[in-house]
Amino acid sequence: MMLTCPGLFYATPARDGTLSRIRIPGGIVTEAQCVAIADLTEGFSDGTLQITNRANLQIRAVQAIENDVLTRLQVLGLASVTSSIDHLRNIMTSPTAGIDLMALIDTCPLVRQWDEYLANHPELAALSAKFSVCFDGGERVSVRDRPNDISLVAVKINTNVYLRLHLSVSERGEPPCDVGVIIKPEDSLAVLAAMAAVYCQYTLQHSQTGSRKPRLRELLHDWGVETYLQAVAQRSPLTRDSPLHPREASNSYGHLGVHEQQPGLSYLGVVVPLGRLDTQQLRGLSALATKYGNGTLRLTPWQNVLIPNVPNSQIAEVQQALAAQRLHVVTHPYSALVACAGTRGCKSSATDTQGHAQILAAHLEQCITLDRPINIHLSGCEKSCAQHHKSDITLLGVIHDGKEAYEIYVGDGLIGRECAVESLNERIEFIIQIYQTRRNHLDETFKEFINRHTRDELKQLFTNQNLKLHA
Repeated sequence: MMLTCPGLFYATPARDGTLSRIRIPGGIVTEAQCVAIADLTEGFSDGTLQITNRANLQIRAVQAIENDVLTRLQVLGLASVTSSIDHLRNIMTSPTAGIDLMALIDTCPLVRQWDEYLANHPELAALSAKFSVCFDGGERVSVRDRPNDISLVAVKINTNVYLRLHLSVSERGEPPCDVGVIIKPEDSLAVLAAMAAVYCQYTLQHSQTGSRKPRLRELLHDWGVETYLQAVAQRSPLTRDSPLHPREASNSYGHLGVHEQQPGLSYLGVVVPLGRLDTQQLRGLSALATKYGNGTLRLTPWQNVLIPNVPNSQIAEVQQALAAQRLHVVTHPYSALVACAGTRGCKSSATDTQGHAQILAAHLEQCITLDRPINIHLSGCEKSCAQHHKSDITLLGVIHDGKEAYEIYVGDGLIGRECAVESLNERIEFIIQIYQTRRNHLDETFKEFINRHTRDELKQLFTNQNLKLHA
């Protein structure tokens, strides 16, 4: 059966050619890995690759990858030594794991342990290619609200650090829920192994040849969380605790810009427009990380890049080098702009989201000064492949009277139907200007601004009549 989630060892067709995805557990890439990725990418299409919302790398319009190239990728750790389970390397952690002194635990060793476990258990190849595991060590740049199947979130109980188990039981795109289980970090691999084994057994019993493999969420809806946990406990004992109320994750784009790691060293959060890098930029970023940092880059689930371990005395030099590579600072409209493949790469899309996003960013750059990122998500259909979680402003592509158009959502509320592409830039500009001029204080986020208004108030604020008056 052809897997629907792109990978390295099987073909996934798209409108603009075959998709190939390199999974990078934890998002950390070395100089040697960057060189190999750049060499591979330059052989296909326009030599562009894209950071995904799981901090992986995706290449579009590829042809068959030679076996010797795949072997090199395996040797470098860019592909699993067991090809049949490469699609399961969806392992997320904070891009500041191991470098945030405020974190409760360094999750990088846990990522490596789980990756190695997968490589040594080919029977898990039966699982859905979308199966994902997340480790949150309590960093200021949190990933605990990312929509992963399983999340282990560090907490401190008395003087000891535990990992609280969260499972994705809500609707698609919602954060995982605390299910009342605490795990010692040293026991996390055994618990994950038991969870995967139960899930694998369910998959084998409920999958038919050629059918889509069930997601873990489907098992949980079928059995219920408690039944699943009881089955897991038969393989690995669980310590139960009362579930905690969900805690708001930190600002998703707070990692952009310059941030102190420890005395004398900082990391730089670099904006990557729409998550797209050409190979020259990738080589340039890697060279900067080698010259000024520790030789590694960190990809983020927000499709940006961190350069860690930069001496504070050399930050200005790095920033100048980044500007020469056309990479932006934190306040650029691209900072939190997300778009799916659109009509260029997906037959399900109603609109050219990539092209429209580029035009929108250029327009906003000319007319607005952003003092904080605003998450604008352009999706060509309701599947929201590029970003499953909620955004500040969502633009949903539709066809209206035979032409491309967008429905405009602010938070959860629809405020504009069938906005023509020709009017889109000015409409979004107006929405942002309303926010900037009417917020209570400079630190009020767009989300906070939206949440203190009713849906009717928001519609009144952002009506077409107001737009005409503004013009």
